[in-house]
Amino acid sequence: MKKKLLGALLSVAMVATLLTGCGSTGSESTSAPAADAPAADAEADAPAADAEAAAPAAEANGKKVGVAMPTQSSERWINDGANMKAQLESLGYEVDLQYAEDDVQAQVSQIENMIASGANCLVIASIDSSALVNVEAQAKEAGIPIIAYDRLLMDTDAVSYYATFDNKGVGTAIGKYIEEKKDLANTTETYTIEFFMGSPDDNNAHMLYDGLMEVLQPYLDKGTLVCKSGRTSFDDTCILRWSQETAQQNCENYLTGFYADEDLDICATAFDGFAYGCKAALEGAGYTADNWPLITGQDAELMATKNIISGSQTMSIYKDTRLLADKCVKMVQAVLEGEEPEINDTEQYNNNVIVVPSYLCTPVAVDKDNYKEIIVDGGYYTEEQLAE
Repeated sequence: MKKKLLGALLSVAMVATLLTGCGSTGSESTSAPAADAPAADAEADAPAADAEAAAPAAEANGKKVGVAMPTQSSERWINDGANMKAQLESLGYEVDLQYAEDDVQAQVSQIENMIASGANCLVIASIDSSALVNVEAQAKEAGIPIIAYDRLLMDTDAVSYYATFDNKGVGTAIGKYIEEKKDLANTTETYTIEFFMGSPDDNNAHMLYDGLMEVLQPYLDKGTLVCKSGRTSFDDTCILRWSQETAQQNCENYLTGFYADEDLDICATAFDGFAYGCKAALEGAGYTADNWPLITGQDAELMATKNIISGSQTMSIYKDTRLLADKCVKMVQAVLEGEEPEINDTEQYNNNVIVVPSYLCTPVAVDKDNYKEIIVDGGYYTEEQLAE
C-alpha cells in the first residue's frame, strides 16, 4: 500500500564564538565516529575492499534492506557500509545503501524513499536523530523494523534494536590510557590538558565524555591535570558534526590564548579527525618531537595508524567495524526471519522513550606498542598499506 510521505525540515541556528564549540561547525568535512577524517579514497579501505570480495551473493530471497549511512567523508563509514552491503547480499537480500554526506534533510529523504520502495528492514546510522522522528514513525506505521547502527536513535519507539560499540567504554579506555601513560595516580607533576569532544546531537559523544571524565575528573579536582582554558564540560568541548576543522580552530585558539608560555601536554580527543586537527595546530605553533603532547583518538583510521607509527598521534580506539557490521547483519537476518537477535545489553541505552535492546562490541586501545598485533595481525590493515 502506498502511503503519502511527509518530509521533515530541520533548521539549525548557529552562533559563532572565538572558541568554536557545539554552536559552530567550522567547515564540516568530518563526521564521527565517529566522525571525519579525510576520505583517503585509494588508501583507506582494506576492510571495505575485503568486504567487496566477500562470499558470493546468495540467490535473492525477495527481501530488501535499506542502509542509511551519514557520510563518506570518514573512512570508517565507508567501511561500515561496504561490509554490511556485502554480507547482506551474501544472504540473498537486496540492499539499498545510501550516504547523506552529513546533510540531515538528505538523510530524511533517503529514508522516505527506502520506505516507499518497499524496504523490509531499515538500518540507520543517523546524522541528527532528532530530525528522523517523523520518518521513523512512518516506517513503524508501515510495519518496517528499524535497527540503529552505532548511533542511538533518540526520542522514538520505532527502533527495534541497536548495534554499537560500548561507547562509555570508549571514553573509559581513553581516560585510562592517559591515566596510565602519565602515571596520574602516583606522579607529583602536573600536566596541562585540553578536551575535544564529539557532536552534541550524537548520543555516543555524551556517553564517551561520561566514561572519560569518570577517570579524569578526580585528577582535575586534585590539580594533577590542569585545563588552562577552563573548558572541561561537555557543552564547552563538544564539536558539532565531529568537524576536524573546528577541532583545529579550537586547538589553535587554545595554544594562542593559554599556552604562549607553557606547553600543552595532553590533547584528549574523541576522534581521529580531531587528532589530525590538533596535529596541524601544534605543527603551526612550532611544536616538535621534544615537546609533542599525548594525543588520543578514536576509530584507528588508516591515517591515524600511520600517525601512531610516526609518533604524531599517541593512541586511538580500535573498533573493528567488520565485527559491528556482522552483528548488525545478524540482527537484520533474525528480525526478517521472525527470530530474536543476540543482545547483551538491555539497560544502558534509554532513548527518552524506550530502553533499546542492544549488542555492544568491545573497543580496544591501540598504540605504537600493540598496533601490529591487533591491527595488522588481525587483518584490518596490511604492512604495505601502513608503509604507503
